[in-house]
Order: sequence, then structure tokens, then C-alpha cells
Amino acid sequence: MKYGEVEVVSKSVCFQGFFRIERCRLRHALFAGGMSAEMSRELFRRGHAVAMLPYDPVLDKVVLIEQFRIGALDDADGPWLTEIVAGMIDKDETAAAVARREALEESGCEVAQLQHICRYYPSPGACSETIELFCGRVDASRAGGIHGLDHEHEDIRVIPVGFDEAMGWIASGRLNSAAVIMALQWLALNKGRMRAAWR
Repeated sequence: MKYGEVEVVSKSVCFQGFFRIERCRLRHALFAGGMSAEMSRELFRRGHAVAMLPYDPVLDKVVLIEQFRIGALDDADGPWLTEIVAGMIDKDETAAAVARREALEESGCEVAQLQHICRYYPSPGACSETIELFCGRVDASRAGGIHGLDHEHEDIRVIPVGFDEAMGWIASGRLNSAAVIMALQWLALNKGRMRAAWR
């Protein structure tokens, strides 16, 4: 048995709509050797996405967005979250192209340069989605207003904010989704290097 072996016994579609849910019956390799008992797991097939933190190294500002999120429908503070621009990767699109497109659609910002941060699984216990995380150089002096695409039912408010204030929003709990927290923490560690490279 090789490390990482998985035996998929069967796979069926439980739901097919905007997203897809599959039920898999499988066994997998055990660290102690041998194979697990056969088990059933549901897998949420969401596709793959990009998230990008727009950053202005001259003004030391980030451009955040606020929008309605169905996943936060039951949140005590309401379902409007402060996040970074993001979008799904369509067929034949590169992650970098999506980052640039979404920045323009959701914040009105044109990205001058892009820095890849990482690729990660936001919820691998049940979801196949991966996110390519970027930081992009923008001019925050022009950022503001309401953006988004009508046919995607987007109503997005743009919030240019100083880097230090944005970091404070992590501590206060205003920022409570993974991509924006990870991107800001990465920028906190790399801001000197990025400002030197991008100014």
C-alpha cells in the first residue's frame, strides 16, 4: 500500500444546482497501516476561486469591500461582511486574470502588479474548493462607491482604509472571513518588502 491511497467504492450526485454535492463511499490508507473501514462522505463541489487584497503602497491603504453573504445569514451581527475582492475561476482563465477582473468589477480598482501569496483549502473537511490568494498594487485614492454586476445580484460597497486600522478590525472582530484575515496578516509580515518593490 502506498501512502495516500484512496479507494472510491461509489459516487453519486445528491444535488446539482449552482453548486454540486456528491456522496462518496470510500476507504483510505491509515497511518498505522492497512485501510480504513468503508465510509460515506458528502463532498461539496464548488469550483476554485481567487481572492485578492488591493494595496496602495504609497498611501499605505488597503481597499476592502462590504457585501451580503448567505453563509452569514444567521450571524448575530448580520450577513454583511467586510472582505477582499474575490471570484470564481472560469474555464480557460488564469488565477491572475481573475484577480484583475474581480478587482475592477468589485472595487473599481485597476491592478498594476500582483503578488501571489498562497493556494489553500478553506474547508477541506467537506468542500473541494481551493483559493488562490494574491495581493495587488492599486491606487486607493480613486477607490470608493458602490460596485458589482447586476446580473450576479452584487451590491458591493468599497471601503478604502489605512493598513493599521484594517489590522485593528481583525482584533475587533469586524473582519471575520478567512481570506481577508490571511491576506492582511501576510501583508503585515511582508509590507516593508512590498512597499520597497512597488514604490
